[in-house]
Amino acid sequence: MTITLSGSDLTIEKIVRIARFGEQVELDPAAVERIKVCRNMLEEKLAAHEIMYGTNTGIGEFSEVVLDDEQVAQFQKYLIYNHAAGIGAPAPLEYVRGAMASRINVHARGHSGCRPEITQTYVAMLNQGVTPVVCQKGSVGACGDLAPMSQIALLLMGEGEAWYQGERLPGRVALERAGIPIPGLQARDGLASINGSNLITSMSSLMLYDMERWLKQALIACAMTLEALHANMKPYDARLHQLRGFSGAVRAAEAIKRCIEGSDLVTGKIKTKVQDAYSMRSSPQVIGAAWDALQYARSQVEIELNAVADNPIFLPDARLTLTGANFQGSPVSLPMDMVGAAITMVCVLSERRLNRLTNPALSVGLPAFLTKGAGMFSGMMLSQYTADSLVVEQRILSMPASIQSIPAAADQEDFVSMGMNGAIKNAQILENAYGVLGIEFMAAAQALDFRMRDAEKPQNPGAGVKTAHEVVRRHVDHLDVDRPLYPDHTRMMEVVKSGEILDEVEKVVGEL
Repeated sequence: MTITLSGSDLTIEKIVRIARFGEQVELDPAAVERIKVCRNMLEEKLAAHEIMYGTNTGIGEFSEVVLDDEQVAQFQKYLIYNHAAGIGAPAPLEYVRGAMASRINVHARGHSGCRPEITQTYVAMLNQGVTPVVCQKGSVGACGDLAPMSQIALLLMGEGEAWYQGERLPGRVALERAGIPIPGLQARDGLASINGSNLITSMSSLMLYDMERWLKQALIACAMTLEALHANMKPYDARLHQLRGFSGAVRAAEAIKRCIEGSDLVTGKIKTKVQDAYSMRSSPQVIGAAWDALQYARSQVEIELNAVADNPIFLPDARLTLTGANFQGSPVSLPMDMVGAAITMVCVLSERRLNRLTNPALSVGLPAFLTKGAGMFSGMMLSQYTADSLVVEQRILSMPASIQSIPAAADQEDFVSMGMNGAIKNAQILENAYGVLGIEFMAAAQALDFRMRDAEKPQNPGAGVKTAHEVVRRHVDHLDVDRPLYPDHTRMMEVVKSGEILDEVEKVVGEL
């Protein structure tokens, strides 16, 4: 189904469909008209030699340099050349596709001043699968993602490189093979293509989508561990959390209880402690706080997806040009810093539950390190080492990027968001989070094997927990005797990343 980009209703889910799954896009006819009206006003102002930043002036420290008509005609080309200054490996294609969709949506608002051909070329590139090669690093997240967005804009001149049908090609060749005309750059077109934090916003959109799915799996892993550790279930009564008032905690408690519903743990058959450790009974509060953080970040990112994020901004109704800083990445980079810390926090909680599963002093009768051959075998002792390593790396990465500004451009750009650094490290935090949770799933499944196979009192887990256990066992066998665990760890990381556990559990208990 084609997604219409109108400037006002782009969501994270739509970005995922466009960027990751190749959904076709089209410009809303009203958006096309807005772009034309704005362009007409800009051309009239150019003809009258009205001074407009980045159109007939230089940029940054050179904003006071006024260009003559001949220079205006050439300036956009050199602007893109100069700003295509990234470094290193290419960004994943889905990041670039998301950035292009985000930029199209900026133009659709009708305040950027570019020609319609520029926006329509990006639409055609998305639909035909022409994806520019863009260095991941080089943006400071103010004046937009200038370096990566300039590599995209090189295609508008038939330059740069692009992926097309699995090949990395010169930009002109990729466009020719796809049958896409090269529009070239005229006054304003280049700056209107690069002056927003669109790559940061694309990356953040995709990560938030994946983080939300990961966080739901954190609830499932928690439920499995609670079953295995014979948790007192009173802390998961939604009424407790409603009295405090945090919606994330209410949601987390309800989700955990739904996974455990039908278990011997809730019938009184299993004896439990009066009160469990914090890593167990405060899970709704901790995971709920992370959920609330993600929801705030989602609201900020979706505002940005539909924002007039450009400079200058043209107001055709008032025939006015406003210069400002709507390219500044801080409204996205600050909440995404919080989100990275939130994912790390939930991983710390997961590791502490893993510790209780493997530590015989804390595991309520489970075999030491979840092995029947303790001494001869070490069971999952070293799995905790791996989880600890991942968590410490996440802690290091959780230092906020949004406070790391370094002035640039002769101090004209003396505060920048460093949002790209935040987005890059969030990807690493999330990758580690898949591993940490995968190890908890492994350990919880191992522990439940012992509980369910107990000759004297076999334990019957809740339907959601039982389903999650079955999915784990599709991919990783019970650890009867010691074996190299790195294949199991890596496999479970991929299982968590795929969301298979979540999808199967939600079939049984409903949406978490």
